[in-house]
Amino acid sequence: MPHRNAPLTETGRLRLARCVVEDGWPLRRAAERFQVSHTTAARWADRYRRLGAAAMSDRSSRPHHQPRKTTDEVEREVLRLRQEHRIGPLRLAVRCHIAASTAHRILQRHGQPPLAALDRSTGEPIRRYERARPGELVHIDVKKLGRIPDGG
Repeated sequence: MPHRNAPLTETGRLRLARCVVEDGWPLRRAAERFQVSHTTAARWADRYRRLGAAAMSDRSSRPHHQPRKTTDEVEREVLRLRQEHRIGPLRLAVRCHIAASTAHRILQRHGQPPLAALDRSTGEPIRRYERARPGELVHIDVKKLGRIPDGG
């Protein structure tokens, strides 16, 4: 699904590319007709020439490779230290020689909750009174008054 400000959907891209490639429209005329820049129109027409109709769909913006990605060994070490010592990202970063933001991202990626949400002695997540529906947990306070004789 294209982002909400995208001027063309996959169908619109295909129409634009066919107008340029198959029907021989000038690039600027097709761009004006579909209300996109001529560079955008050229991009879609070129993709259609090279790869056909299948190339009109969105591509992932994720990089093909990440040369500076944190290694699996470092990630395992961060998770092991977290499990054994129950320390936060700052101390983990110092021990593993990485940035604190990297340690924090590793913990988040592996679903580790913040230390404040863990029980200090067991390391288990603290269970609060959380219910699926409103009214499922009812709490009643009762106040008893003592008998006071007439006159105090």
